[in-house]
Amino acid sequence: MSDRKLPLRTKFATSLTRSAAALSRATGRGDGSVIGGRIGLMVDPQLLANLAAGRQIALISGTNGKTTTTRLTAAALGVLGDVATNSLGANMPTGHTSALARAGHTPYAVLEVDEHYLAQVLRATTPQVVALLNLSRDQLDRAKEVAMMAALWRETLADSAVHVVANADDPMVTWAASVAKAVTWVAAGQRWHDDSWVCPSCGSHIERSGDEWWCTACDLRRPIAQWAVRDGGVVDPTGEFHEVHLQLPGRVNRANAATALAVAAHFGVPVADAVPRLGAVTSIAGRYATVVRDGRTIRLLLAKNPAGWLEAFDMAEDAPTLLSINARDPDGLDTSWLYDVDFSPLRGRQVLVTGDRAMDLAVRLEVNEIPFAHVSTFGQAVFAVPAGRL
Repeated sequence: MSDRKLPLRTKFATSLTRSAAALSRATGRGDGSVIGGRIGLMVDPQLLANLAAGRQIALISGTNGKTTTTRLTAAALGVLGDVATNSLGANMPTGHTSALARAGHTPYAVLEVDEHYLAQVLRATTPQVVALLNLSRDQLDRAKEVAMMAALWRETLADSAVHVVANADDPMVTWAASVAKAVTWVAAGQRWHDDSWVCPSCGSHIERSGDEWWCTACDLRRPIAQWAVRDGGVVDPTGEFHEVHLQLPGRVNRANAATALAVAAHFGVPVADAVPRLGAVTSIAGRYATVVRDGRTIRLLLAKNPAGWLEAFDMAEDAPTLLSINARDPDGLDTSWLYDVDFSPLRGRQVLVTGDRAMDLAVRLEVNEIPFAHVSTFGQAVFAVPAGRL
């Protein structure tokens, strides 16, 4: 829907959204993604739905990897035309509204969606595709229990005609997606199993052998995947292998790339055309960035829950490692989840800790018998390690 076809209230709300966001950026209060959308929705409660109308939209949701997969999907879909996206991670309706208003008219949009808001955003935007990445414990002081979130997704998808791209290796995601009218399964992997040993359907034990998993009492089991990650590349539904060269580290990002390719293919993007665009994606809202400081080359990795830390350790080089943890309101105030993280991969390397809740982390490392040193600032950490990688 072009701007000139928008209702008058929507045009006014869109203008306010853009202005508020621009003012927020100009005054250094943030990128404006939240405040702009909040003001716009106050003026026009239907603003998100009106801005979404006329676009072909993909939604990306899950506990981990949403921002990265959204960025990769937007890059792949860019083969077809301009794509609106909330690339900085403002993943609630206010952020979606601000992103669409800022982009103006585009034929496509790829939106990262907080898993709690999937039902609301799906209703408002009527997407062509929803991608479901994974479900695990996250922000325990305010998030739903994992099986409850899976049940909410399942209820949402049962009442929708949307096409779903889902992770076949996550039992929670598989159960939620299995009621959808059409599903494309991706073998995206699942290294963190501690939230999916119990069947969400019947409560019985889930058994695993290699890549396969199944419930020991009901018919829930790993579906046959059409897309898979293999040997540094991706296998598409025809069985053709595509070598994928990413600037993002780790197997988890190859899995994110496979999901992005599967979503883009549903819109008609040839895989061979999409793959090179994935390789052009570097830092995602600061995560995975590499910076050089005082002779040290520093890779930044973000993790916010046990599953994410497990993947971060897989991506981190065998080099001196600084662990920094905060627990402020946007991130969740509870740090007890640190006891679900296995820090043993850090043994044998120099480990430093810092951040608002560094002492919580220090106690956890003591339990894991990981030697460490506390530093008060990032600058102290840089000078505490030899020149080279951090």
